[in-house]
Amino acid sequence: MLYLKTFLVFILLIFLSSCAKDEIRKPNIVLIYVDDLGYGDIGCYGAIGVKTPNLDNLANSGVRFTDSHCAAATCTPSRYSILTGSYAFRNNAQILPGDAPILIGPQTQTLPGMLQKNGYKTAIVGKWHLGLGNGNLDWNKDIKPGPLEVGFDYSFIIPATGDRVPCVYVENHNVVGLEKNDPITVSYLEKVGILPTGLSNPEMLQQQADTQHSNTIINGISRIGYMEGGEKAWWVDEEFPNMLVGKANKFIENNKENPFFLYFSFHDIHVPRVPNKRFVGKSTMGPRGDAIAQMDWCTGEIINKLEELNIDENTLVIFTSDNGPVLNDGYEDMAVELLGEHKQSGPFRGGKYSAYEAGTRIPSIVYWPNVVSKKVSNAIWSQVDLYNSIANLIGYKLANNEAPDSYNMLNTILGKSNEDRSVLLEESFTKGIRKGSWKYISPVSGSVPDWMANKGIESGLSNDEQLYNLDNDIAERNNLAKINIDRLDSLKLQLKLILENEKTRK
Repeated sequence: MLYLKTFLVFILLIFLSSCAKDEIRKPNIVLIYVDDLGYGDIGCYGAIGVKTPNLDNLANSGVRFTDSHCAAATCTPSRYSILTGSYAFRNNAQILPGDAPILIGPQTQTLPGMLQKNGYKTAIVGKWHLGLGNGNLDWNKDIKPGPLEVGFDYSFIIPATGDRVPCVYVENHNVVGLEKNDPITVSYLEKVGILPTGLSNPEMLQQQADTQHSNTIINGISRIGYMEGGEKAWWVDEEFPNMLVGKANKFIENNKENPFFLYFSFHDIHVPRVPNKRFVGKSTMGPRGDAIAQMDWCTGEIINKLEELNIDENTLVIFTSDNGPVLNDGYEDMAVELLGEHKQSGPFRGGKYSAYEAGTRIPSIVYWPNVVSKKVSNAIWSQVDLYNSIANLIGYKLANNEAPDSYNMLNTILGKSNEDRSVLLEESFTKGIRKGSWKYISPVSGSVPDWMANKGIESGLSNDEQLYNLDNDIAERNNLAKINIDRLDSLKLQLKLILENEKTRK
C-alpha cells in the first residue's frame, strides 16, 4: 500500500510539473505586416470588389480595431518604429533607396532582440527596407550588418522593395542562388551593364511605368535603379506568395517546440502588383484587388500551419499595415480605372504619404484563440506600442533607454480594455498629434509639394495650422484652428514636448 501511495504521489508530481510547464510557456508571436493596405481594403472593413475570407474569419474571432495607427504614413519610418519602439524622427528615418546602409544601429535595442534575450527564436520573412551593410555594399559577399545583427535568428528578405534593384532574395547574409561567375553590380546613379530599361524597351514591359520606375527591366517589370549580373538569382514576382509563405511556415515547423517570433512582412500590395496566376481575376479591381486576395490567402496559409501543428492556441497573431493606401504609385495597372465603388481609405481623407487620417489609420486585427474574444474596439493605439506591450506580455521589464516611445497598451491590444493612448504622434512629411477625437497638424514652411496630387492623394500639408474634431468631422474638412485657440495651443505644446524630449514613455 505504501508503494502504491508513493507511486501515485510520484505520478501526481509529474502531472503537476507538466501542467506548470504548459502554463508558463511563453506564447508564440506572429506579426503579419502588410504593405500599403488601406483602412477600407479588406472585407471586414467594408471592401467592395474583393473578398478576404481568411481575414474576415480572424476578425470574427478576435479584436478588430477602428482607431489603430502605424507610426508613420510611409513604410521605412513605420518599420523602424515597430521594431525599435522609437519614433522615426529620432533617427531621421525616411523612405530609403535600395542601396542604403542599415538604419537600425547595431547598438539599438529592438523588439526581436528583446525577445531573443527572453528565449525566443526570431525570424523575418519578406520585405525589409531598413537598409543593409554600412555603405558601398558588395552584393556578392556576406551582406551585413542586416537583420541577423539586430535581433533576428533567421532572415529571408526582399532587401528593399519590389520596385527597386537588386531583384534578388537575401537569406541570412547571402544572395540566394548567386553564381560566382555571374556577379551582381548595382547602381542608383548611372546605368550599368546592357540589360534593357523601361525607357529603351517599353515593348518588353508587363506594365508601363513612370520615369522613376523605368530603369532596369527584370521579369518584364522596369525598376528603380540599375543592375546587371546574378541572373540565376533573380526573383519572379509572381512567386512571392509561394516563396515567402513557404519560408515562413518552414520556420514555424522548425520552432514549434520553442517560443518563436515571426515577422512576416508582405510585399503585397505594394507596386509592382504582379499576383500569381491563381489570383488573377479574383477581384473586380485588377492587379491591386487581386494582390489583396493573394495577401488574404497567404495569411490563411500561416494560420492553417499554426492550426495543423496545434500551436494556434499558444500564438498571438497581430495583423496590420505599414501605412495607408495608394492606387497609382508608379505603374499603370488600372488601379484607378477599376476601383469602382471600393473606398480604399474607408471614410477617411488622404492615404499613403498623407498627414490626414488615412495616412496612418490602418486595419488591425488581433487573434489569439481562447485568449482574445470577438470584439470591435474603438481604442486608440500605435504600432510603436507593440514593443512595450509584448515585453509586458512575457514579463520583461524594459531598460530605461529601451523603446523610448512605446507605451504598455497590452490590455487594449488584447481587447481587455478600451483605454486610449494618452497622445498619439502621426508622422508624415509633417507632424500631427491626436488626443482623443482632437487632431492637430503642424504647418509646413515654403511651397507645399504637389507630387502627391499626381497620385490622387491629398497631402494634408498646409502653410496654415490645422485642427479637427474627428467626432463630428471624420473627413477632416472643417479646420477649427482659428476658432478653438485653447485646444490648438494645448496640442501644440504636447507635440513640442514629444519633439524636444528623448523619450515619451513613463
